[in-house]
Amino acid sequence: MRILVTGSNGQLGSEIRELSFNYKKLDIVFKDFSELDICNFNLLQSYIKENNINSVINCAAYTAVDKAEEENAEIVKEVNSKGVLNLVKALQTVRGKLIHISTDYVFNGNHFLPYKESDQENPIGVYGNTKREGELAVINSNLDAIVIRTSWLYSSFGNNFVKTMLCLGKQKKEVGVVFDQIGTPTYARDLAKTCLEIFCRASSENINNYGNLYHYSNEGVASWYDFAISIMELGGVRCKVNPIQTKDYKTLAKRPQYSVLNKSKIKKDFKIEIPYWRDSLKDCIEKIKISS
Repeated sequence: MRILVTGSNGQLGSEIRELSFNYKKLDIVFKDFSELDICNFNLLQSYIKENNINSVINCAAYTAVDKAEEENAEIVKEVNSKGVLNLVKALQTVRGKLIHISTDYVFNGNHFLPYKESDQENPIGVYGNTKREGELAVINSNLDAIVIRTSWLYSSFGNNFVKTMLCLGKQKKEVGVVFDQIGTPTYARDLAKTCLEIFCRASSENINNYGNLYHYSNEGVASWYDFAISIMELGGVRCKVNPIQTKDYKTLAKRPQYSVLNKSKIKKDFKIEIPYWRDSLKDCIEKIKISS
């Protein structure tokens, strides 16, 4: 099995790269946007054929949620929707396998029970709508493929909420963080391990044997305020976190008010255990401390 990881310099791609040394039986190739643009179908198709690629983990995405509202929607769609369709078409020619990463933003956040894969999607904003289009490109294909939705992704790599809070905490005496948006933080390293474990099984069976849509985040529930409090505490930063309402923190893109994901299906089908969010956050912060 020769696996291509697209968007490989992002948070998830970087975690997969670091963990890949533990998965010797998987032959993994890493390519970022500057090396392989999924929006260029001819280039993508040629690369997959010439390099004997038969599987892909698609981490490539336009993820600047607020900027997406200012941007020409077609630019966002090019990566999140058309780029995914390009991957699907290219893999169809080699009968390949695909894990595509999606988002909790495909839901509007008006639910108050953890979202199941069977719940009705109703995306808000340009980012959520284009990611849903990308999902449909995978789901409606005849590929051996699955979509994994995740939420509140962070890592020791790249820019994210954890690093922002640690930085602000060292610069300021207090910060304001919204308390009325509820979800679950996800350590990209945990999701990366899950993707690799799924492909370890894929050598002997189809990855979509049970279904082509899954949810993955760490266990537990938190508000962004709870998340920030834990970051300061585990990071050893003395900074007061003040709870504020969403209406008092204006952003261009509307965020889902509630986006807790139900992970029962992925745990059952792939026999995985998912760590509690604070335990994973502690691991990530320790890693950040060592590397800084």
